[in-house]
Amino acid sequence: MTRVGFVGAGRMGGPMVSRLVEAGHEVRALGRTDEKRRAVAELGAQPVAGLHDIARDADVLIVCVFTDEQVAQVCSPGVLAAMSPGSTLVVHTTGSPRTVQTVAAHSPNIDVLDAPVSGGPHNIAAGALTLFVGGPDDAVARVRPVLAAYGDPILHVGPLGAGQAVKLTNNALFAAQIGLLREAVALGDRFGVGEAELLEAITHGSGASTVAGFVAAGGSVDTFVERTSEFIGKDVEVVRKIAAELGEALGLLDDVIDAGIQS
Repeated sequence: MTRVGFVGAGRMGGPMVSRLVEAGHEVRALGRTDEKRRAVAELGAQPVAGLHDIARDADVLIVCVFTDEQVAQVCSPGVLAAMSPGSTLVVHTTGSPRTVQTVAAHSPNIDVLDAPVSGGPHNIAAGALTLFVGGPDDAVARVRPVLAAYGDPILHVGPLGAGQAVKLTNNALFAAQIGLLREAVALGDRFGVGEAELLEAITHGSGASTVAGFVAAGGSVDTFVERTSEFIGKDVEVVRKIAAELGEALGLLDDVIDAGIQS
């Protein structure tokens, strides 16, 4: 049994907490209001009101918030100083590799892993959430049994920050593929083929992809974009910002991304 602290028991984090409890781990999750503490308790975890209290007793502290700014707030020097030497911080939030690298630079006594995810609550419930993990080999091996409560596959893709780099690249490609599908739908329309029919047919042809399957299930590109633009748009903004900071360009991906994320 591992003592797990969890911050961010929301749409994605809540099912993670439930799976961790079911796997037999001792889980303490942050709940700053009575309502949130009740929700945490219903998941089977022990609700805790303070970040320092969550960090102090955790072998593994998992953070599943939405933005880099929230990660920086949660992973403040004071909170990280409360963690026991040799414990591990796992950040599931998709953001800049530099955020987790900065956190690690200020936390020499703990291991830090970036582990952004691909999938949704239904994948978590099935124990089949994809994790792109960056960090030291020994820390990944030590935490793998905990993450396996909801993660499969758990892909160790390189040093700290590599998980974020892979996730952001993946999402840039994801958005670009949506843009390509929009162009394909326009071509099909000129050929006299309906959008829903074309999308369904593509899923059975050589142009099939995971993205095409998702879009076809919604019946149209616009429907899918409406459901996902908040998340994909955030990640595309981050990857463009990071690429610009590094003096790099997205190349051909950039030409079709806008069409993918705009309805």
